[in-house]
Amino acid sequence: MEWLIDLFKPHSLTLASTILLYSFVIFAGIYLGKIKFFGVSLGVTFVLFVGIILGHFGYEVDGNVLHFLREFGLILFIFSIGMQVGPGFFSSFKEGGIQMNMLAMLGIALNVGIMITIYFLQGGSEGDTSISQMVGIMSGAVTNTPGLGAAQQTFLQVNPDGYDVSQQMSMGYAAAYPLGVVGIILTMILLKVIFKINPDKEVAEIETDKKASMLAPHKATFKVTNEMINGLNMQKMHTLISINYVISRIEKPDGRIIIPTSKDELEVGDIALVICSVQDEEIFERFIGPKIEKTWEMEKGPVVSRRILVTRTEYNGVKLGSLRLHSAYQLNVTRVNRAGVDLLASPNLRLQMGDRLTVVGKLDDIHNLAQKLGNSMKRLNEPNLITMFIGIFLGILVGSIPLQFPGMSVPMKLGLAGGPLVVAILISAYGHKFHLVTYTNSSANLLLREIGICLFLASVGIAAGKDFAATVFNARGLTWVGYGFIITVVPLIVVGIIARAKYKMNYFAICGMISGNYTDPPALAYGNKIAGNDAPAVAYSTVYPLTMFMRVIAAQLIILCFL
Repeated sequence: MEWLIDLFKPHSLTLASTILLYSFVIFAGIYLGKIKFFGVSLGVTFVLFVGIILGHFGYEVDGNVLHFLREFGLILFIFSIGMQVGPGFFSSFKEGGIQMNMLAMLGIALNVGIMITIYFLQGGSEGDTSISQMVGIMSGAVTNTPGLGAAQQTFLQVNPDGYDVSQQMSMGYAAAYPLGVVGIILTMILLKVIFKINPDKEVAEIETDKKASMLAPHKATFKVTNEMINGLNMQKMHTLISINYVISRIEKPDGRIIIPTSKDELEVGDIALVICSVQDEEIFERFIGPKIEKTWEMEKGPVVSRRILVTRTEYNGVKLGSLRLHSAYQLNVTRVNRAGVDLLASPNLRLQMGDRLTVVGKLDDIHNLAQKLGNSMKRLNEPNLITMFIGIFLGILVGSIPLQFPGMSVPMKLGLAGGPLVVAILISAYGHKFHLVTYTNSSANLLLREIGICLFLASVGIAAGKDFAATVFNARGLTWVGYGFIITVVPLIVVGIIARAKYKMNYFAICGMISGNYTDPPALAYGNKIAGNDAPAVAYSTVYPLTMFMRVIAAQLIILCFL
């Protein structure tokens, strides 16, 4: 049985024992992370603590192997996040998103400001807690693992021999993380008490806002009564009504249903189904005629409605108008669903892999268009590895570019964390213009992301475990926990009060915003549970892209400025 003992004993550096160690740390960490304490679980982050425990008992990994797995895991994790948030990164600055993102930026500034203040109050470079440890504490306090990885990677760029010092960040992160999660939830409860929130009233407000939403495509039926437009064709109608809209179907007085082309005319007595924004309904009521209630029985007539998937790469980045659906197929596209969001089908909208087109017309014509666009779910399940590794390749190059700023002793580099993140955001947002297929289904993205973060956390935990107990389980460690709790709670309370008192933001939106500000899924899960709707998730996704980017960059800048 010596072969079995050799596999499992500490200090064994064989390849088989290393794989066994990583496998155990990851599956045990994920399993234990599902256990809830007072309704809150730490999730995949528990992998870090299992790694620390085994590292404490003498389990270790060859330095080169550990370093490679840690950095490669971080790259996979960061790149997957960038691909996920990229499509919504720039649109998050529009309309109400600007307000939320500015509040999130204020939160980041307060986190950094409080961390630096604590650092100088405890003695600065002469104090018991170094700047690298404070960055680790801050990363744990805001539950942001990519920030920790970016800071460690930047520190090692500046000090290649400072591997042991970089592990101090991991210890600070682990000390502050648990109360970081708890602190966010406590802040949600505190804000509810301070402002005497009535959950039912907040839900009713959300429902009212949804009904008045002006962003999503909206269907309305109008009866043509205006003599002034009698005989006008669709082309002239679009000249007179300059907003984005689609007349999907027209029912003639004799009961015929047609799919209008540019040459078809509106006549008094026609009934038209219009796809437009909610706020534009009044325009059609004034211009065409009164809005009426009508159920369009699509399946029973010659005209049907179907959804078609764009799965052929040659149509990635192609403008919808260039398909000439009216003339070539006698079809209308009423809306395009992208990543769960309905978009109005304007001619200038560029298609992307994975888009779902809602098409209206005759069944044979729809089948012809479906064959042209692909409409194959199997194709979407195939991973686009070319785009992924092109992105990682470019990300490493971008991350290696030295950027010299005044006041910095060494040039700044985005590094193995920042470079892939920036490139992934740009590729996922604009890759279709270069005919790069950026679509990745959510399960594939999640798998890649979880593998990356598990490899990273396991490596960090195993490396930090040897000295963790001696460093953290004492008065100094309790001080770190206290520092972390202050960094967690104070900025959230300030941002929450401003959001509610000054901007009258919905309570559940505030819950989602502060969860996104700390990129913390457990806190989001709690917010969704108390809300019973998707308001926290919408706010979370609004601030998450910019917040994730800024926290990675902020952690790197602090290391560069203080070393």
